[in-house]
Amino acid sequence: MPKANVNSNHSAIWHKTVVYGIVSVMLLPILATLVYSLSSSWGATILPDGFTLDWYGQLLSDPRFLAAFGRSLLICSASLALSAILVIPAIFVVFYYFPKLDKLMNLLILLPFAVPPVVSSVGLLQLYADSAWPIVGTPWILIGTYFTIALPFMYRAIANSFSAIHLNDLMDAAHLLGASTFQAFWLIVLPNLKKGLLASLFLSFSFLLGEFVFANLLVGTRYETLQIYLYNMRQTSGHFTSALVMTYFLFVFLLTWLASRFSAKPAAISE
Repeated sequence: MPKANVNSNHSAIWHKTVVYGIVSVMLLPILATLVYSLSSSWGATILPDGFTLDWYGQLLSDPRFLAAFGRSLLICSASLALSAILVIPAIFVVFYYFPKLDKLMNLLILLPFAVPPVVSSVGLLQLYADSAWPIVGTPWILIGTYFTIALPFMYRAIANSFSAIHLNDLMDAAHLLGASTFQAFWLIVLPNLKKGLLASLFLSFSFLLGEFVFANLLVGTRYETLQIYLYNMRQTSGHFTSALVMTYFLFVFLLTWLASRFSAKPAAISE
């Protein structure tokens, strides 16, 4: 065997060893939490005394958990629906009519990350505390805030889809066949954005579901979401809390996996 091939094989084995080692270290806390959530009791011994699903049963039968989970789903869904309704037409206008504005938009969408969440929350509290619209402590302020958080994820993913489908060519072909701009956008452009849109929605949903700072400061226990429920239950049984963490983790993992599956498939041009 040539020496170059031997060195290449050794290098590949070393790279795989490093990668697998890092992945194993990252998975250890998750596996430990999973085992603890399934154990009936785990004290001074190396292994648990027994395994049970009672903690998951208590969690899934807790009306407070179900209500908090439902509130989180409602807030995230409403925020992403608002984002999709406003962002998709805005990106279409930028890419079709004003393509030079894309660079400016890329800078503007980074603004939500430039201001720390605590600073933004304090500013929102001061702004709406004495407002004629008493939205502090209500889900409405969370929907508006989550909209700004999801905006960068939505814009970048959907903008990439617009770049991939050759928007101008599609619109020109649709106009030659007699379609109006609205018809071309609704019947041709939107179907070609489906995969990018779904990927951005799943990714944004998984991110918003774990948001805690805004939810805690702006609404707190007045509108208990999943993260606030997790924070409030931290003093209960560690097994119960571990079951809650693993349930949340598995749900977010499912959303992230769906986002990666949709983003990995190239968008096909509608015929």
